[in-house]
Amino acid sequence: MNRRTALAVVLALSGLLGGCGSTGEAPSHSTREKPFWQAEFDGEAGTRPSEESWNTETGNRDAEGWGNNELQYYTDEAANSGLDGEGHLLISARPAPAATRLPCYTQQFCTWTSARLTTEGKAALTHGRVEIRAKLPTGTGLLPAIWMLGDNGAEWPAQGEIDICEVVGGEPRTVYGTAHGPTYFNENGIGGSLTLPVDASQTFHTYAVDKQPRRITWSVDGKPYFTLTPSKLPAPRDWVFEQDMHLLLNVAVGGDWPGPPDASTPSPATMTVDYVRFYGKGHA
Repeated sequence: MNRRTALAVVLALSGLLGGCGSTGEAPSHSTREKPFWQAEFDGEAGTRPSEESWNTETGNRDAEGWGNNELQYYTDEAANSGLDGEGHLLISARPAPAATRLPCYTQQFCTWTSARLTTEGKAALTHGRVEIRAKLPTGTGLLPAIWMLGDNGAEWPAQGEIDICEVVGGEPRTVYGTAHGPTYFNENGIGGSLTLPVDASQTFHTYAVDKQPRRITWSVDGKPYFTLTPSKLPAPRDWVFEQDMHLLLNVAVGGDWPGPPDASTPSPATMTVDYVRFYGKGHA
C-alpha cells in the first residue's frame, strides 16, 4: 500500500476488471481447515493487541511519510489500536490533539494519528490462504489497507508486496487487490478490483488471498475476482512471491493516492477486524 503515486494500477492485464460484489458474506472456503496461525482479538476493551503476535510501527518523518507523503503519525496508543472487548481489533485514525507536536515528512507536524500493525518476525505465510474479516473505513483522504510484504530481506519493491485489500478515498464500494515487484510497482502495480454492494464501512467482509506456487488469487466473501500468474508480469517476469510474507494492517490518511482529508472525513475512521487466519504452510 506504500509508495503509491496514482490510482492507476495496471488492471488491463487482469482481464477481470471490477465486477459486482456478493449480496452477502459467503462461508469461508477454509471452514473445514485448521489455521496454523490466527488472531481472534479476545480481551478487555481498551487493551492493546498481543505483542506475541503483533508489532506496532510508529512515526512518519523518518519513513518519508511512509513512502506516500501521508499525513498520519503512527502511534502505539490504545486509542489508535486497541480491543473493543467484543472480540474485535480497532485501528483508528484520529485528528492529532492540538497540543501534540508529531514530526511529519510533508509538513512540520502531523495532523492525524493512526496505527500500523505487522506480524513481521512473528507469523508469515509461505503457501496457502490468508483471511481477514473486517469492516474498513471510507471517506475522503482515507486509505485503509490489509497487505503483505516479503521476508526475503530485499529492499522494496524487490521485497515483494501483495495488497490483499485497499479502499481508497471517495470510492467506498471499490476493493482493490494489487501485487508489486521489482519491475511492476507504484502506478504499475498489477491487480484487479471488485465492487461491493454497499460501502465497505457498512458491513463485515472476508478479504482473502490464496497464495500458491506461481499463482495468487484475490477474493471477497469467497468469490475470486483476480488471479495473477508469472505470465501476466512484464518482462523479465520477475516473480518474487515464493517466500514467506508477513501481514500488515493500517489506516493511512492523505498521501499521493487518496489525496488530503477534508471536513467530511469521518473521525475517528476505524478499521474493525474480527479475525485474521493463516491456512496452509508458513511459520508462527
